[in-house]
Amino acid sequence: MTRQLQSCLHELVVATHICANEGIFDAFGHVSARHPLHPDRYFLSRCRPPELIGVHDLIEFSLDSEPENSADAEVCSERVIHGEIYKARPDAMAVCHHHCSATLPFCITGEQLVPVYHLGASIGRETPFWDQRDEFGETSLSVQSAREGASLARALGRNALVLMRRHGATVVGSSIRELVFRTIYSCRNAEYQSQAMLIGRISPLSLGEIEMAGSLKNQSGVDRAWEHWVKRLDTVSG
Repeated sequence: MTRQLQSCLHELVVATHICANEGIFDAFGHVSARHPLHPDRYFLSRCRPPELIGVHDLIEFSLDSEPENSADAEVCSERVIHGEIYKARPDAMAVCHHHCSATLPFCITGEQLVPVYHLGASIGRETPFWDQRDEFGETSLSVQSAREGASLARALGRNALVLMRRHGATVVGSSIRELVFRTIYSCRNAEYQSQAMLIGRISPLSLGEIEMAGSLKNQSGVDRAWEHWVKRLDTVSG
């Protein structure tokens, strides 16, 4: 195993643990990473509670979401979310799917999620909705077919995340660390927006503010946040 691949797999495990520790995941939710050397493959854990996942739980998949190295493992039923997004978005190096309680009210009501504070600018200018019912009628709401995954990827388009009606959210990043940053701060933004709406009319960021505040999310800022979340993991495990 090359050092680059080893680092990618390690960060993927840490990212999963961070999302669990920060309340983004409960028993469900998953993070994947594109193979750093073979862009036509990605890694995703077998079915297991996120906080318990280790490197040995990671499975290599083709972009058709077929396992390459663990045919006997219990694979994630929603892996097509990841495979179809990687097909549609060559720039995506990591994908997260979650059902965070802060985001679900927007998925349920259809209320538009907008950046309401500077770190919320990481969600970008637009947050599209995807309603599985529109194309596929009544389903279990789990995304299990390639057609469903491809439909979700089309709804995501070139955006940073997509809200899934009555289900959750799917987020993309150009790296694992950027993905975790965007996932956590989009959920914080959703929490603050909901609270602000209880008080009165919200005042979202302007397009210019989104652009300029988004520049705060540079690599040093992403790394600083990553170190903070890793330290919180160390505190819990210690």
